[in-house]
Amino acid sequence: MFAKLPQTLTAPFGLLTDEAKLAFRSRPQGISKLYTTRHIAETDSYWDQYFTLFDTPSDVFSLISTHDIRRALLDSPENVATLIRVVTSRLFNLVSDHTFPSIPPTSVASYATSFMKTSSTERNATKEVLNSLRVLQRVLPVVFEVEGESNSFELEVLWKKVQVDEDEIVPTAPEQEPQFVIEDDDDGSESGHGSNTQSQIPQPKRTKTLPSLGEKLFTCVNDLLFCCGFSLPTKIQVDHYKINYVIWEKGVGSTTDSGPNHAYDSNKTEVLRLLLVLLSRQIYIPPAALFTHPSFYTLHVVRKTPRRDVLTLLCSLLNTVMNSATTNNMTIASVAGKVPYNHLVFKGEDSRTALVGMCLQVLCVLLDFQSGPARDIVSDSGDATSSSPTAQTNAFRYFLAKLHRTQDFAFILSGIIAILEQQLAISNNLLPGSRRSVPYVPETIVLFWKIIELNKKFRAYLLDSDKTVDVLAYLLCYSLEIKDKPQQHGLCRALSYIIQTLSAESAFGNKLSLPINIQVPTKWVSQGASHGTAGDFMITSVYSIIATTSGSLNSIYPALIIALANAAPYFKNLSVVASNRLLQLFTSFSNPLFLLSDESHPRLLFLMLEVFNSVVFHHLSDNPNLLYAIITAQKTFEELGTFTLTRGLREIQRVQRIKEEQASQAERDRKDGPQQERVSVESAHQEKSRLLKNESDPAFTIESTSFSGEDLEAGLGGHEQTETRPLTSLPSENSPTTSTSTITATSEKARGKMKARRSLSSDTINGDRMAAAGIGRNGFLPTQEWVTSWQQGLPLDTVMLVISELLPKIQNLQAGRQKANSAGAITDFLQSVTLTDVLPPAPVLYPRRFMWSDASIVWLTSLIWGGVYVHGMSPLGIWNSTNVQLFFVKHTQPQQRQITDTMSSVVGGLFSPTRQRLERSSNQ
Repeated sequence: MFAKLPQTLTAPFGLLTDEAKLAFRSRPQGISKLYTTRHIAETDSYWDQYFTLFDTPSDVFSLISTHDIRRALLDSPENVATLIRVVTSRLFNLVSDHTFPSIPPTSVASYATSFMKTSSTERNATKEVLNSLRVLQRVLPVVFEVEGESNSFELEVLWKKVQVDEDEIVPTAPEQEPQFVIEDDDDGSESGHGSNTQSQIPQPKRTKTLPSLGEKLFTCVNDLLFCCGFSLPTKIQVDHYKINYVIWEKGVGSTTDSGPNHAYDSNKTEVLRLLLVLLSRQIYIPPAALFTHPSFYTLHVVRKTPRRDVLTLLCSLLNTVMNSATTNNMTIASVAGKVPYNHLVFKGEDSRTALVGMCLQVLCVLLDFQSGPARDIVSDSGDATSSSPTAQTNAFRYFLAKLHRTQDFAFILSGIIAILEQQLAISNNLLPGSRRSVPYVPETIVLFWKIIELNKKFRAYLLDSDKTVDVLAYLLCYSLEIKDKPQQHGLCRALSYIIQTLSAESAFGNKLSLPINIQVPTKWVSQGASHGTAGDFMITSVYSIIATTSGSLNSIYPALIIALANAAPYFKNLSVVASNRLLQLFTSFSNPLFLLSDESHPRLLFLMLEVFNSVVFHHLSDNPNLLYAIITAQKTFEELGTFTLTRGLREIQRVQRIKEEQASQAERDRKDGPQQERVSVESAHQEKSRLLKNESDPAFTIESTSFSGEDLEAGLGGHEQTETRPLTSLPSENSPTTSTSTITATSEKARGKMKARRSLSSDTINGDRMAAAGIGRNGFLPTQEWVTSWQQGLPLDTVMLVISELLPKIQNLQAGRQKANSAGAITDFLQSVTLTDVLPPAPVLYPRRFMWSDASIVWLTSLIWGGVYVHGMSPLGIWNSTNVQLFFVKHTQPQQRQITDTMSSVVGGLFSPTRQRLERSSNQ
């Protein structure tokens, strides 16, 4: 019974400080030998400690620093090359060795003794494989950063091919039958992607070129992901072949499930982390060279991986992600995860969460890659130009686009919705901060974007299903959740493009009349996001995102407003709140300070007018609330029709004077103190008398009080906007607006109003140029010629026709009825009104789709890798302290937490560890 106990034990049972690990940092035979001793032989026993010393990934990343590797590359580069060759050689040999994988502990006693430091010579092959993976994860990022785009050291060590005699080649085991994965209905010549046809062709030459070290490393990584006893259960092993390419879990392409296993999930995460490190060669290339200098590693994965491996890996990663929210794995970590505030006590992630996050990151990176020969093939189809992947450009993008089975679509959509629903439930929790947010929601959103972009059949399935409204609600809710977090503004931008992509489909518009079924958190309802139909929720959410961010998210304004313009022809029965939100957005965009501050701002006003015109043309009588709101804003439309640079500057100066007077008055009130209280009471009585007098004035035309709405908050509110920022990366427009020349003559009164709008000359005054110089941002100087260029093209005629026709009739209704019931009568009238004899024919619908460009592809790539970088910071810091060039990294100093802050944070739900924050220039 005691025969297997270790003969010598270190400090208590090896569970505390390990002397050997400390010695590795301090003694000459440790890490320092890597850069102090030149030309260490591959057979030297020094390398053995890299396979046996470490027990966890944290051991490797704490005992081997980036400074150590960088110094070795400068002083002894041959030792780093030897380290890579020794580690990969040991890895290749272990994978094919019969001792791997080692038999895992089957009892608590054996598991406990595995922590003990023993003198036994028994070899742990699994530990050596894991340490090989970890050492490569630590060394390769430092190797990648050397010499930037052209790394001769990297090419020599990892990509150099060697020619040998055919007699020296060791025969390999025959390939197994591939598992049925995807019913590809378009095989053709592309179905044999990556297949090894060299075995069928006789080789007359006496020599043969062997794969490079990098190519063999990718083959080994793929084998480890499907190795029985290491990443898959041993029960599915066939004979003595431990590498079995079967899909990990049930879902796409598979109906069998081997069941969750903590050890297997942990091993998969380790292998996928190395794969992600290999793919991270991209982040050491500047954005300008991303297309001209593609990563050899990613190119090999997406273009050279055999078809069987691509399909099996793609389905395995997809199924693992989609099953994440419905898994029934009852582990200590999963049970503890349901305890409130558990993340304040238990640090880190459980193995399942870490695996799902790693699968999503690898999927996003592979599906996003379009560099060099991996770029999609552009094809012209009629008037439109489209691009699509092939099996030769990017096999992962190609086979994802080939999914077509309805049950696969239902499985993927359910999995994505389950993750988003889980995140919303955490945000809607009664105990604030009691549960940690789902860490992989951003990657899930990017994956969803890639699927609807690549697979047109899935997009059609989504839009035809009843889940369309739920997906829209979840995306908008998550936008509302992260809009106030600067580090998440890049994801907000991605969400706006996804919503624009969906809004361009007519099937999406037909769903906007359906009710919202999800429970929207109260805090967002108070900010403007109201319940009701999907159209109401879309409008109020867009309003809330724009109105409550004080201009910090102006880069996503165009996409959000374009989405409203695309959906406007389908708006029906808009609520009072949603109608007022549209008018408030229009009023804010027509503010002279906003219009004149940037060259692209008038475009937002143009789009808002298109929203009104689309409602008028397609569902006039179905939207009495919006129609009434437009009529009450008569003055705003008329002033916009006669807008000039001089008038805009005068209005800006007037508002500035009022603000200065208010500030001076506030300063005087502060100095006067109690003496001012009596004056304030008198002023209040005078103001009340003035309002009562105005209300009884017979010149009062329209009662807008029954349709009141909140003003926009600071940054977009009324005429008080003080900050604007330039718009960037605007999607292209595909359709012109309704031409004003198509408006038919209706009546003398209507034609008179349209002529009056154009008859005013562009008056100028001295000092306009000097005044305008202080309005424009980033060096922009508005001129009267520029104002005329966009002001005359505004599609105002349709709205002015509606106002000229309906305003007199509404005034007559108000004059003939009491104030109490006039609103109801007006609503009934607007529901029955028709202007078919007044309005021109409705224009053809040309929705504005999101169009990919080189700049947008680079931006999304940097966004994806920025998220990967942030996830890698804790707990290992995989890419920390390396020269990343794809995006800008800025670290903030962690603030010291006080005891009082901790107690108040627990109560308020803000108790979370201070982390470094990544800010990327691509988010701006």
